[in-house]
Amino acid sequence: MSRIEVENVCVDFPLYHGNARSLKKSFMSAAAGRLGQDTQKRIVVQALRDIDFHLSPGDRLGLVGSNGAGKTTLLRTLAGIYEPVRGRVRVRGTLNALLDPQLGMKPDLTGRENILLRGLYYGLTRRQIRALEDDVQNFAELGQFMDLPVRIYSSGMVIRLGFGLATAIHPQVLLMDEWFLAGDANFMAKARGRIETMVRGAEILVLSSHQMETVALWCNKVIWMDQGRIRAAGEPFAVLEQYTGKPVVMTAPEDARPQLIVAPVTAKLPTS
Repeated sequence: MSRIEVENVCVDFPLYHGNARSLKKSFMSAAAGRLGQDTQKRIVVQALRDIDFHLSPGDRLGLVGSNGAGKTTLLRTLAGIYEPVRGRVRVRGTLNALLDPQLGMKPDLTGRENILLRGLYYGLTRRQIRALEDDVQNFAELGQFMDLPVRIYSSGMVIRLGFGLATAIHPQVLLMDEWFLAGDANFMAKARGRIETMVRGAEILVLSSHQMETVALWCNKVIWMDQGRIRAAGEPFAVLEQYTGKPVVMTAPEDARPQLIVAPVTAKLPTS
């Protein structure tokens, strides 16, 4: 059974060469109190502090907050890219992280070879890899470029290939940053249904986004991140109204909402 357990997680980023008095003073004002020192007396940015929540099958968690609040850092920590300096992260179930369009792609390999590499990484059979190749090729519509190195692709072609690869394999736990919901209108008209299929198929979703309506539509619980900490957590409309200072107005039809299994939110909030 899939599950995410985050217990008192803290993540620090060391500022190398940060001991100079002037540099420390500049960063102290820019980081607004998020600077500290580690055990080696290095200046560090306290990116995440005392993050604590549990997610079970059926949970769709939205992460909201201003730029620099810690949303992407939390996603990368859940994906295993960043390691906590304190606390524990435990993720059970197959995981897919939609964080970067070029994540895991090798620019010197062809599009087709990158698909093969991804299939081997996931332990797919030859038959499954052929199906994966057909699926990505039909979606990305790269034609003869499928057999050319990715390094010569345009940025749009790289995004189509990366998007197709990232959304072709449906995991139990899906982590998604907001860039997957951005793009030109023609691309998103084609891609949105593919994303929503992944969202519905995942047992657990963690989504970071500035689009309040999307969070309200797709998620059954929300965490408001602020200065690397959890500011509020709970039912989407209540937290979003607290975050924005106004009610969230829904324009999408009710049947656009993914079918969810609602479970109580369990997140530790700050005491002050």
